Amino acid sequence: MAVTTRIRGSGALWGLLAILLAAAVLAGGAAPAAASQLRIKDQELTQTLKLKTGQSKVLRTPFAITRVSVADPEVADIILTSPREIYINGLSPGVTNLSLWGGNRFTSARVTVEVDVSLLKEKLAQVLPKEKIAVQAADESVVLSGEVSGPLAQQTAVNLALPFVGNKKDRVINLLHVGGVQQVLVEVRVAEISRQVGRRLGINFNIIDRSGNAFGISTIGNLTTVRDLKRAFGVTSFTQNIGQTINAIAGWKTGSYLWTVFFDMLKEHRLGRLLAEPNLVTTSGQEASFLAGGEFPVPVPQQFQTITIEWKKFGVGLVFTPTVLEDNRIALKVAPEVSELDFSAGVALTAGGFAVPGIRVRRLSSHVEVQDGQTFAIAGLISDSHRTAASRYPFLGEIPILGLLFRSQEYQKNETELVFLVTPHLVKPITTQAKLPTEKFVEPGDLEFYLLGWQQGQPKPAPAASGGPATGQSLPPEFGRQKVE
Repeated sequence: MAVTTRIRGSGALWGLLAILLAAAVLAGGAAPAAASQLRIKDQELTQTLKLKTGQSKVLRTPFAITRVSVADPEVADIILTSPREIYINGLSPGVTNLSLWGGNRFTSARVTVEVDVSLLKEKLAQVLPKEKIAVQAADESVVLSGEVSGPLAQQTAVNLALPFVGNKKDRVINLLHVGGVQQVLVEVRVAEISRQVGRRLGINFNIIDRSGNAFGISTIGNLTTVRDLKRAFGVTSFTQNIGQTINAIAGWKTGSYLWTVFFDMLKEHRLGRLLAEPNLVTTSGQEASFLAGGEFPVPVPQQFQTITIEWKKFGVGLVFTPTVLEDNRIALKVAPEVSELDFSAGVALTAGGFAVPGIRVRRLSSHVEVQDGQTFAIAGLISDSHRTAASRYPFLGEIPILGLLFRSQEYQKNETELVFLVTPHLVKPITTQAKLPTEKFVEPGDLEFYLLGWQQGQPKPAPAASGGPATGQSLPPEFGRQKVE
């Protein structure tokens, strides 16, 4: 909304203007046409005024002002101090027009109010004295340029500039460049130790009279099962299935009875080791991931009795996001994971009869800050489980010594420990040609492989230079030769 100010003169002045206007009307249309041409010419923009927020200027005109108007009073404010002098004050960033009238004279000016960045420069110099940051005002925006030491300094400079533009992020033009190395190599070593201790003792037996008139069978723990039991012509016969856990069988006879005893006796120790060393490179602020494992299919029932396949990942995985700070410090968000298939925790789908295994997962997420080359360990992921099971016949299984024949016992202990070692490095790409470990490999010939037992052939000498002797040197015979045992 435009603000217009009119200036009223004395009564004599207005009377004189009325007489001149009446004379112009009596003279015909020549005077109005000349005045109209003069106004059109005067409407051309004559100057541009640039102000800072909170800054003021005094504008002097060559003619006496009778009326003044500003298009946007929220951008600039005007005060008429005298007939030929105007006081202009910049209120907020923006652009507006200033119009001036005086008699038959008219002119206008463009007023541009920009952000005052002098205070912002002082704040940046106080908070970030080591950074080289240039600040410029661009109408309603603030432009930050230069080079900073890290992303933290860059974000701090942007946060300091926001209050000067009304906390509007789109008005802060960030042209700051982060100097130094911005690529991070993360070395991760994953080690897992698994210990399993198991002990079990189970006994099944059968006793039968040689005449077949009497018999007895023990099947506790289902170590053995009776497949066929018949009685014909007064004689009893049966057939037993022996389970895979039976590792000892004994038999003897007492009088007319024949004893057969089946033993499941086992004491086992298992030790497993898992080691993975993934190395990943990414830029500051970008996520990188790694998976050493595989994927297994999971049937997913759909409508109309159709089944689709969905793949699930398992193995040793790593997801990390580094952020390079100043003084070679690295803020690292790391999320490692170790998973394996577990068929004991799986489910069976009724549609299609598929057996879907479960997944045993150990994952963690951590955020740390270290120097270049420092290593931090994530440990303490220990799983310790004990399980004891005992089956016995009532009363008979509680008899000392003899009760062993009437009970089955099992003890299982599982211990696992998982350790992660993470080492971030600031790295630069190499400028020389990289060499691969397989560049010096020479496939052995039939004579070298079958007769001499070499796994690598003899390297050929380099071709001789023109006009001179051969410059190539072959490797010693012992290099890279391993006999096949």
